[in-house]
Amino acid sequence: MRWVISGTMNVPKPQHSAQEVEHAMQPMARDPEHRVVVVGLPAAGIAELGDSALDALRQADVIIGSWRQLNLLDETHTAEKRPWPSPLRPSIVPMFEQLQHKKVVVLGSGDPMFHGIGTTLHQELQGWDIHVIPHASSASLACARMGWAVEHTPVLSLTTEPLESVLPPVRQHRRSLVLGRDESSPLAICTLLARHGIEARMSVLSDLGSPDEQIHHGTTLVPPKVESSLNVIAIELAPSMQLESKAPGSPDEQFQHDGQISKRHIRALSAAALAPSAGETLWDVGAGSGSVGIECLRLEPSCKVVAFEANAQRSERIEANAAAFGVSSRLSLLGSAPVAFDQAPAPDAVFIGGGLTQDEVFDAAWQALKPGGRLVANGVTNESMSMLIALQARFGGELHTIQIATQHHIGRFSAQQPALPVMQWVVKKANVESVDS
Repeated sequence: MRWVISGTMNVPKPQHSAQEVEHAMQPMARDPEHRVVVVGLPAAGIAELGDSALDALRQADVIIGSWRQLNLLDETHTAEKRPWPSPLRPSIVPMFEQLQHKKVVVLGSGDPMFHGIGTTLHQELQGWDIHVIPHASSASLACARMGWAVEHTPVLSLTTEPLESVLPPVRQHRRSLVLGRDESSPLAICTLLARHGIEARMSVLSDLGSPDEQIHHGTTLVPPKVESSLNVIAIELAPSMQLESKAPGSPDEQFQHDGQISKRHIRALSAAALAPSAGETLWDVGAGSGSVGIECLRLEPSCKVVAFEANAQRSERIEANAAAFGVSSRLSLLGSAPVAFDQAPAPDAVFIGGGLTQDEVFDAAWQALKPGGRLVANGVTNESMSMLIALQARFGGELHTIQIATQHHIGRFSAQQPALPVMQWVVKKANVESVDS
């Protein structure tokens, strides 16, 4: 069998005129029957809207929003009023297909493109002309009240993320904002942070921009008063708290494990070799404690990881570790490799930390890996190292042998005690691949 791998092909470049290039760069023409206007409402209501938003509401045939938003409209708005169905996302396309020939206005809160309905509509209504008229976001108002710079303040929304997702931004930034889901959110955040030993000043800003606006202060141990379900929680770490770095190589003791864990220095080098990028999917094969995948999730907040682990107890530890680091919403746990590979989306990067010598694990992972994707495999045993040497000869890439020594005390003296060497293979899958028998 002969493998031929090449990354580029010498294909003559087509010649285009200046007019063709200019035309190609123009926005796609939109069907006027597939148009919707999204109006961001301030907390003070309709009275603070600008002329363009008011004109859109007056001319609308149908206005869609929550009952709270629809009840802000008066008798001068004669359009049909429709509340959002539940669940929301599966209902969007069928609803709007029925409204193709009507003038539709959707009501959002503040800036609809900031954790709002505008973003959701852009994701669901492909090809529609969606015109957004924003107002100040709740995050902007909260930063204005707190005297914080918006551009330096990370924001998380509990309407789209689980509670534990608060942990990474709070640990990594001195100040952060959380958009609450309801009136229970501030206490839940205080309880979570206190459980993880995080001391912080907590402020609950309710009904921002409205006549009912209120701000209450407290701490993680003495939670502030909550006045409304429409709240933003401002978190400022206590001066005594040290910020956590995103750099990979968290101490081993921060993970639950049974010894099957990539040690911190090897883990840091493995995460660096995987180089997770925005929006990518990573496979962690033979995940053990899940530490390598979790490090990648800490590095890139929009990355997702699929962990493959056959052992039930280790799978439970992976879930516990992901929750402790606040990344479980982006980690999916599947069963044994390679059997469970078909259940996962195609990866942009693959890490094989265990099971390398198991039948078909590499072949199936390589087959699933997207063209241009990266694969990193670590081996410690003679058998796994021999396999990596053979794979490198076949597919190219780089082989490295890594050995870490740590200080070990011998009486009143000390010496460097080496760990077992780890062979690491790093390879990029070519964009074009063919097999000749």
